[in-house]
Amino acid sequence: MAVRNPFSIRRLALAGLILLILASAGCSAAGNQPNEASAPVEIKIAMIPIVDGLPFYVAEKQGYFKENNLNVTIIPAASAAERDQLIAAGQAVGMINDLLSVALYNKQETQVQIVRIAHAARPDSPMYREMASAKSGITSPAELAGVPIGISQGTVIEYVTDRLLEKAGLAEDQIESMAVPKMPERLALLGSGELKAATLPEPFSTIAEQGGAVTLIDDSQYTELGISVVSFRKAFIDENPQAVQGFMAAIEKAVADINQDPETWRPLLAEKKLIPEALKDTYPVPQFPGPSVPDEAQFADMIDWAKSHALIEKDLPYSESVTDRFLDNSSAK
Repeated sequence: MAVRNPFSIRRLALAGLILLILASAGCSAAGNQPNEASAPVEIKIAMIPIVDGLPFYVAEKQGYFKENNLNVTIIPAASAAERDQLIAAGQAVGMINDLLSVALYNKQETQVQIVRIAHAARPDSPMYREMASAKSGITSPAELAGVPIGISQGTVIEYVTDRLLEKAGLAEDQIESMAVPKMPERLALLGSGELKAATLPEPFSTIAEQGGAVTLIDDSQYTELGISVVSFRKAFIDENPQAVQGFMAAIEKAVADINQDPETWRPLLAEKKLIPEALKDTYPVPQFPGPSVPDEAQFADMIDWAKSHALIEKDLPYSESVTDRFLDNSSAK
């Protein structure tokens, strides 16, 4: 009967163990590498034609979304109402909107969440202005007491109007408004003098100024009022946190590109119709804020105003409507 060599058996067992360890290590290493073959995550963004959206188009043009394995589709929306319809119908998962819009979405349950400030007023660059017609003779905010001001009711325009005039010293019962929801109509009525005053966002306020309208007060003095935000459906964030992180990384790169060399992106502003044709060669390409979200005081002030106008019934928790988990503060200025 043959006698087995115990040393040979041990050598064979050791060799097998080494092969097993090497194979396991190889699988582990492969598992830790990005899966280049995985399908890109689809993200659809509803976008109204405002300058705030420029970083989205720059990120698209520069390929920053693709770098993060994202297939981003920007769906143009003619108005905020159309944008909201796209979100409500699930045809888009992200958007640029404002604090009041978020409050209205979340008044019953948390549907959307803010992940970043998109654009903000600066001391040298307002987002909203209280303006008087050249034919009105009005030259100061105090003269607006009892004067109907053209606004879109139940929107951020009305909120900014109230807060700016309160800061100018007007009492609540001195502030009167007139509903003119369509921006071109509001601009035309101000120019003709049929409206003595109106609240206009940029770049429409620049057009009004070129037509002779007078700026009475704006949010360059109160930059906490003039902000827009990037929001996503909460369900999408919960299901795709890495995709949202990649999206935000792409936006940060785009913001850095714009802020470093604004004039490079002027043609894109015109191509995407983010500014009126008349301003395509002269309107300043804006500087965009670094990674940040609205603070609790900004959010609480909007909630208080919305409650006082019966737009919502109760306080909304800040932490449920705003998250800073996707901010890259390493690039903050």
